[in-house]
Parts: sequence; structure tokens; C-alpha cells
Amino acid sequence: MAERQGQAAQDALLTRIGQVVMLHRGGDREEARRRFLDLWTELGADGDPLHRCTLAHYLADTQDDPEDELAWDLRALTAAEELTGDRLDRHEGAPAARALYPSLHLNLAADYVRLGRPDAARTHLRRARGAAEALADDNYGEGVRAAIRRLQLRLDGGRG
Repeated sequence: MAERQGQAAQDALLTRIGQVVMLHRGGDREEARRRFLDLWTELGADGDPLHRCTLAHYLADTQDDPEDELAWDLRALTAAEELTGDRLDRHEGAPAARALYPSLHLNLAADYVRLGRPDAARTHLRRARGAAEALADDNYGEGVRAAIRRLQLRLDGGRG
């Protein structure tokens, strides 16, 4: 019974994160940022790593300052890395965490491009490309791989 209640609470949190994502995609960036921050506070530093990863990943997209966006993207990657080894294999969200790695590294690469740090961008782009090999040949996988190619072209075009 307690296990089902815990699962229901986790599902409810993911639902709430999804609702805020829709709000953000609908154009209300400031309200989405406020609600994401409220969820971050509610989740806490010891919250489920997959939830922290997901929340920080989306919170990064609501930031106005590139340094703040980088900080949230780094938090997302750090939380994802907590789901490694045995812990990842035991966690119900393990496949979701693995599928996030290409996007996490792609976002970091884009952050570093905006901040004028091409070497760091290339490092994360290489990691994104490697992680993307595990993605399915579906819309998500194709979209991530296309974004990696676009960012690579942008970086290559920026070389003097």
C-alpha cells in the first residue's frame, strides 16, 4: 500500500512537471519558471534524481541569462549521473534517464556556444552524439540527432 502511494506521488509530480512544460510551450515563460522553481523547492535536494534531472532540464529552458541556463543544465546532468550502475538498473525511470543523456549534453553544448566556449561545446556535443547512438529511430531520436547535426554545423562554421 505504501509503495503504491509513493508511486502515485511520483506520478503526480511528473504530471505537474508536464503541466508546467505545456504552460512554458504555450508562451508563459515567467509563470513556468516560477512554477518550476516552486516544484524544485518542494522536491528538495534529496528528491528523486530522475525528477530533479527532469525538472532542472526544463527549468534551464526558462532562464533568461545564459549562465543561469548553464547552471540548471549542469544540475540536470548531475542528477542524471546519480542514476548510475546498480542504482540506475534498479530505478524504474532508468530508461528515461538514459534517453535524456543525448539531450542533456546537447543542451550543455548549446549553452557553451552561447557563452563563447567552443571547446566545452565540442566536448558535450561529442558526448551527445555518442549517447544518441542508443536512441530509437523514432521522432524523438531523429529530432535529437538532427539538433546535434545543426549545432555541429554551427560550430564548424564558427571556426576561423
